[in-house]
Amino acid sequence: MTNKITNWTASDDAKIENAIRRGATRRELLQMMLAGGVAMSAGGLILGRASNAVAATPVAGGALKAAGWSSSTADTLDPAKASLSTDYVRCCSFYNRLTFLDKTGTPQMELAEAIESKDAKVWTVKLRSGVTFHDGKPLTADDVVFSLKRHLDPAVGSKVAKIAAQISGVKAVDKQTAEITLANPNADLPTILSMHHFMIVADGTTDFSKANGTGAFVREVFEPGVRSVGIKNKNYWKSGPNVDSFEYFAISDDNARVNALLSGDIHLAASINPRSMRLVESQGAGFVLSKTTSGNYTNLNIRLDMEPGSKQSFIEGMKYLVNREQIVKSALRGLGEVGNDQPVSPVNFYRDANLKPKSFDPDKAKFLFQKAGVLGQSIPVVASEAANSSIDMAMIIQASGAEIGMKLDVQRVPSDGYWDNYWLKAPVHFGNINPRPTPDILFSLLYASDAPWNESQYKSEKFDKMLLEARGLLDQDKRKAIYNEMQGMIADQAGTIIPAYLSNVDATSAKLKGLEPSPLGGQMGYAFAEYVWLEG
Repeated sequence: MTNKITNWTASDDAKIENAIRRGATRRELLQMMLAGGVAMSAGGLILGRASNAVAATPVAGGALKAAGWSSSTADTLDPAKASLSTDYVRCCSFYNRLTFLDKTGTPQMELAEAIESKDAKVWTVKLRSGVTFHDGKPLTADDVVFSLKRHLDPAVGSKVAKIAAQISGVKAVDKQTAEITLANPNADLPTILSMHHFMIVADGTTDFSKANGTGAFVREVFEPGVRSVGIKNKNYWKSGPNVDSFEYFAISDDNARVNALLSGDIHLAASINPRSMRLVESQGAGFVLSKTTSGNYTNLNIRLDMEPGSKQSFIEGMKYLVNREQIVKSALRGLGEVGNDQPVSPVNFYRDANLKPKSFDPDKAKFLFQKAGVLGQSIPVVASEAANSSIDMAMIIQASGAEIGMKLDVQRVPSDGYWDNYWLKAPVHFGNINPRPTPDILFSLLYASDAPWNESQYKSEKFDKMLLEARGLLDQDKRKAIYNEMQGMIADQAGTIIPAYLSNVDATSAKLKGLEPSPLGGQMGYAFAEYVWLEG
């Protein structure tokens, strides 16, 4: 299309875009346009258009380096056993899923070409053709069967064994077709299969240190608790990745992680503390903050089967002692939304908007603590940098307790080993839960009587029955009504206090492009390495 002011054409736009990519200065670009007959008044418009086009167009090449916040010597490349954010990032780099969630939370096909069912119980999975593993083996239905059956084997220790237990059968119909049969109907199956743990691995795999997947990167280095390096999969079935290599490691200390970004050692510092945002912002145009609010939260867990959590009045008192508004304002620097002690986030369709959070009421809390016989006792509360903002939250709750004579002994422990030694174990401790796309997944993982991550050891036969009933309903209104009641049960009966839903903030170099929000959390739902690119 010809410009009305000059005879400037789309091909001339392309010349300017290429010059920008080569590093031409603004003066040089304007000289190019003047030589082409462009009026000075139109030059800025053309330059802006070309700059935006360059910013939105992936650039090939470069070595991407990024740092997360959590790691341990138990880091794994086995998707079924993944539990930390670093595990999820690595698995997303080396493997693919049958489906993935787009930025709206809608399931899209990945390794599957189609997933269909007439009754939500028997599902037919048609695989894409032409997909190969890193070792050259073609993807077949046998790989899908093997990958899904692994979650049903107790010896594997899958983190989603409880969710996978609803699969009563899976078989290969032909080389490109698998059939999944559920014990009971579940309309969420395409969404469930988008979870990080359901990555597809090669049939018969026993050695996961090689990370032989179908993903965008081929494993070059993997040192548990230290780092991993992947190089571009030249035979990748998609068009990406854009970068030639990807190195990922954890820097647990927030200040050190941000300083690594500011010094140019890394391109992305994941999930930075709100206190670090001002420092990044003060650096000018060289750095960017990427905000995502998608259901991640840090919660205070009180085990119901231990003292003092065995006293219901203590738990109720703690819920009234938590000043949620102050936590959002001070601990999170405004980067969060007030929580109501249940895990379904405000952006989820099934969220009960009528379920109000407990009000901050120190007098009521004091009455309940006296009733429980704990007022004046010293109660240990375990917190760590490993659980985002938990130390700041703990200090705010401790200060509120001190004003009414409730002694909360905040025990600050190192990030290293926190998830193995304190989470799920200490009587009163903090956790940090990554976003999950459906209430069924959240409830199955965290609140069912046999949930693998039942943080407060909440058990209710009624809750378990409702979970099973809602799972098979195709009537969304009925399903939502059940989920609303279940959210209320968790808020009133469980020992988990969720003060706020966190807004995750990833800090990046301005050279890193293509980072977008995801319903599965920050770092594009941990899959950013495949999609981003490095400019210049």
